[in-house]
Amino acid sequence: MPSFHMPKFSTQFSYFLFQVHQPFFMLGIVNALISMLLFLLAYKGIIVLHVTPLDMHSFSLFYLVFTQFFIGFIFTTYPRFTGQPPISKGYYLALLSFCLSGSLLFYMGITFLKLYLALSLLLFLASFFMILLKLHTLYAASKASKRDDPFYILLGFYFGGMGLIWYALYFYGFVPSGATFVFYLYFVYVTLSVAQRMVPFFSHSHASKNELFTPIVLGGLFLKVFALTFAPSLNAPVDILLGGYIFYEFWRWHVDFKSAPAILKILHIALAWFVFAFLFGGLFELIALLMHHTTMQLQLHLFALGFVTVMLVGFGTRVALGHSGQPPHANSFIVKLFYLLNIVVVMRIVFSLFFTFDMNLFWLFDLSVTLFILLFLSWAWKFAPVLLWGEKISQ
Repeated sequence: MPSFHMPKFSTQFSYFLFQVHQPFFMLGIVNALISMLLFLLAYKGIIVLHVTPLDMHSFSLFYLVFTQFFIGFIFTTYPRFTGQPPISKGYYLALLSFCLSGSLLFYMGITFLKLYLALSLLLFLASFFMILLKLHTLYAASKASKRDDPFYILLGFYFGGMGLIWYALYFYGFVPSGATFVFYLYFVYVTLSVAQRMVPFFSHSHASKNELFTPIVLGGLFLKVFALTFAPSLNAPVDILLGGYIFYEFWRWHVDFKSAPAILKILHIALAWFVFAFLFGGLFELIALLMHHTTMQLQLHLFALGFVTVMLVGFGTRVALGHSGQPPHANSFIVKLFYLLNIVVVMRIVFSLFFTFDMNLFWLFDLSVTLFILLFLSWAWKFAPVLLWGEKISQ
């Protein structure tokens, strides 16, 4: 258990800002708690926002929560991918100031005065400009013989920047929502671009790298976005073909799940949820479409919770431990935490199943959101001391 023994403030604060992942992971955790609580209150009509609860929910998760985790991880690893020096402290602290200020103004804008929302969007646009400028500079300077992985990660962030501009225009009524584009081509795609490089490496896979895997999946995600937007009946065939191809690629890696350490099994489970989201989620969405029923975005949450959240919390745990001088292990508390995360995914599936077949048990929605908040509170309770002042975690 963390002892919560705090060193002197100046020493603690200096340590907290010493590595790029520390402040960005903490900002992501805090934003996850605030945004999910606001979403729950707004969705139940307890508070009124200047944007719809669903728009607040999607934007905050994309840009206030998971983008912070993306920055913390990518700014740590991307210089290594490109063979370049680490990103300077001054640069990532300037970026942090934009993200922190943008987050505060976003909450003020959706609850008090919409002018603050415009200022928030400008700050997030400035932050994305800084992200893209740094990643593009590192990529252009790279002398590595293989630059495909850094290229596709950079491309994913360009999609994220495009999506941010789209959201800014959407919030003020100039264009229709682009949430589907942002979700699949930024949120899911960036996660996969990192996972397809790191999970085989961590798993000591000896399979030859398939250079076409990432571009094929990217093309499939474009087709999926097109189908969801213009031809929903084509979504299931795209899902089955793409899910089958991804399953084959994951199987080809020959990762040893049975003997893998717990911290690695977490990442393997995330890959399994990814395939499940395509194969089961797509078919279920098609059945609901034919029945003229809603699934309450089941497939989307399978990707968001089962794949992205499990994968990023798994990576975040490894980074938080490894970069504080501790072995990246999963003790009993961390294992229980990931049991909870998978329970959240299952509860979200159960809620959609009940809702689709006219069994409106909305308390399951409240329970799944509450468990999500509990998950991030638990992770923060365990890892905030690690990020803030390097607390050691018991084996």
